Amino acid sequence: MKEFHLHLVSDATGETVHSVARACFVQFEGIEPIEHHWPLVRTKGQIEKILGKIEENPGVVLFTIVKEELRTALEIGCGRLHVPCISVLDPVIHALTAFLGLESSGQSGRQHTLDANYFDRIDAMTYTLNHDDGQSTHDLGDADIVLVGVSRTSKTPTCIYLANRGLKAANVPVVPNIQLPEVFETLDGRSDPLIVGLTTDPKRLVQVRRNRLRLLDHNDDTDYVDPEIVRDEVATARRLFSDREWPVIDVTRRSIEETAATILQILERQRQSDA
Repeated sequence: MKEFHLHLVSDATGETVHSVARACFVQFEGIEPIEHHWPLVRTKGQIEKILGKIEENPGVVLFTIVKEELRTALEIGCGRLHVPCISVLDPVIHALTAFLGLESSGQSGRQHTLDANYFDRIDAMTYTLNHDDGQSTHDLGDADIVLVGVSRTSKTPTCIYLANRGLKAANVPVVPNIQLPEVFETLDGRSDPLIVGLTTDPKRLVQVRRNRLRLLDHNDDTDYVDPEIVRDEVATARRLFSDREWPVIDVTRRSIEETAATILQILERQRQSDA
């Protein structure tokens, strides 16, 4: 693996620059960035300290800083050190400025302002945590999305990802020989909430479950990881999804982000058809 230093500099939390860096570097194989995070950079003194650290560990610098004085100091300093210094927001802001005929506000961290969207996300996260793994099914009708699937099909992390987008997401496990909660008889899955079935390859599921049991230091001599029983379990869940005409997503080789993106596409189509 080729290692190199990566400095992520931000005047806010650094979430944006970190996400952009991750999206870019996965396109390159055989590399291992050594990340240095510099969030909440608001003064020239901080910039000078960061430049000192960059000098100690030269590498690529990615930044999201909107205050002209600070970004100029960072760019000049990086130029003096002969290291690449890249603003990840500039291309988008410049394109929007040209298209809209407006100037950006130049205010740091505006995406984290405590506005209505922020509180919607908090409400969604609270709902999602309270409706994880089949809890509190009596008010599933209040959800935007309900995920259904056998154990270890990434229901919980997908729900949390969706909640961070402001969507109330609940998940309910499909357990062998146990009926789904009665509330599902009143939900058709074609209007709010959207109900999605998650499935996966049985062989892969056995591996995931075995790893989970080892992590918990549990005995893996159980039906939970028996290949034949798991195969029947997945097949039964698929028949359930088909009988109820729920959309199904195979998560075998999907990341959480990819699964969530597909769910959002289905939700958008559903809401457009209902409009």
